[in-house]
Amino acid sequence: MDAIAAAPPQALIAFSEGFVVENRDTIINFALKQRLPLISGWAIMAKSGALLTYGPRLVESYRRTAYFVGRILTGTKPEDLPIEQPTRFELVVNRETADALGLTIPSSILARVDEVIE
Repeated sequence: MDAIAAAPPQALIAFSEGFVVENRDTIINFALKQRLPLISGWAIMAKSGALLTYGPRLVESYRRTAYFVGRILTGTKPEDLPIEQPTRFELVVNRETADALGLTIPSSILARVDEVIE
């Protein structure tokens, strides 16, 4: 974070993984303090203060995981199961963060948003 503060970029991307989610408050507060838009792939980040997120709907991913676990528990060999990619994605915009950063979200983006955090 010191390196980012010393030579700030125009924006930050936080990868969608456990470390980032676990430390999201620190990461988001740093981005806001530096006045950097922060985007990520999981809705929890926008709900916690990141500017926006676009990524798979985790609820759908968890349902599919449960389906595969059920298949394995009933005897299907894991190697016989197909590999799947997410098919449902969501765009979440945090308008409060946009306002704090002095940014206007274009109407073309707002027209596609699944959820707006006010």
